Amino acid sequence: MSQFSQTQLKEFKTNVAGSVILPDDPQYDEVRQIWNAMIDRRPSMIVRCISAADVVHSLRFIHQHDLSFSIRGGGHNIAGNAVCDAGLMIDLSLMKGVHIDPERQHGFVEPGCTLADFDAAAQAYGLATPLGINSTTGVAGLTLGGGFGWLSRKYGMTIDNLLSMEVITADGQELHASESENADLFWGLRGGGGNFGIVTRFEYQLHPVGPNVLCGLIVFPFDQAKAVITQFARFTETMPDELNVWMITRQAPPLPFLPEEVHGKEIVALAMCYAGDPAEGETHIAPLREFGTAYGEHIGIQPYTDWQQAFDPLLTPGARNYWKTHNFSTLDEGPIDAIIEYASALPSSQCEIFIATIGGQTRRALPEAMAYSNRDANYVLNVHARWETAAEDVHCIAWAREFFARSQPFASSGAYINFLTGDESDRVAFAYGTSYERLAKLKKKFDPANIFRVNQNIRPA
Repeated sequence: MSQFSQTQLKEFKTNVAGSVILPDDPQYDEVRQIWNAMIDRRPSMIVRCISAADVVHSLRFIHQHDLSFSIRGGGHNIAGNAVCDAGLMIDLSLMKGVHIDPERQHGFVEPGCTLADFDAAAQAYGLATPLGINSTTGVAGLTLGGGFGWLSRKYGMTIDNLLSMEVITADGQELHASESENADLFWGLRGGGGNFGIVTRFEYQLHPVGPNVLCGLIVFPFDQAKAVITQFARFTETMPDELNVWMITRQAPPLPFLPEEVHGKEIVALAMCYAGDPAEGETHIAPLREFGTAYGEHIGIQPYTDWQQAFDPLLTPGARNYWKTHNFSTLDEGPIDAIIEYASALPSSQCEIFIATIGGQTRRALPEAMAYSNRDANYVLNVHARWETAAEDVHCIAWAREFFARSQPFASSGAYINFLTGDESDRVAFAYGTSYERLAKLKKKFDPANIFRVNQNIRPA
């Protein structure tokens, strides 16, 4: 704070239409908090932007006083890149406008929107675009890192459906990025994270979805894990693009359709969503019930927006979280055995290992089409360590790291950048694979001083 005078601070506050929050303000602690409770950083100042002009003023102030800074959208990123120690936090979470053009099937979204905000606005017209599976996730961070969820096998990654962006670059320019305008920047933003600028508006292609979809869970005992996961792996190789099935192994939460004596026991669950005619979907999901003798199931037709929020109770803010991730092109006995080994020794009741199935349309884009190049992946594995107290940190983190090392020999190339934790800067180049060299050159063009560095950082070539 000593880098600028009270007069300069007053002038800055006058220029910003939003609010400027300092550490002695009553709302400071609430605003600086993010989803992962392991992150406890204290910025010197928080600017709550309500317009692109506020972002430009904030960057100008940062340049004038040589401040470090971070950018918050939804604040959900596992690495905690939304908030910095000292410096300035640019908070975009109040910029929540969504406009739907139902005739063109386009959606225009500001960077503070969550998945719930976007889903609700688009579903009012029976439309959607592929997003994630936790409705409190920020649309901006999800998109810039790639984005995938229940609709991705049918309609591709989130970035495959991105049509344009309004971007403020390191020098304060406001640029339009699309296939026809600033195409190199558009290429880099589709998967390159927050390395090239601050996006103040996204434009997406929308698709007819729902409003009701066939979806739900089948829950099997853990002693059937080898058979269930093996059949899941083979089934997902040939299922139609409209169907998506994910595998989760964890301790059973108190789901109402499960007998009470199952609550807290290790389980294997198959979560599914059919993005097509529900009657057709029933025929496609029928074989899943034959994978074993289930504890119970809850499958039916419900609003797509409800299914998008189904896992929110397991992912509430305030817990401590640590992730490790791999991509897989196939799931064979090696990774399946590793999953079973570590799922039988969960260090807390909230830990889980899940396999997200992608493939389908996600594999049909060319690897060089955009910064996200990992088009050979059919599965994304996330080992999600989650617990409540700092006393559990060492044990839970060690479990996640050991499983990561045990399963690494079976992984394919690349990694999903949004799942990397704050201690994995050494994996950034690996995560981007064949795109990294081009990304580093693009970084030199648009951010040669690397001011956008509180992220999974791409250093200028």
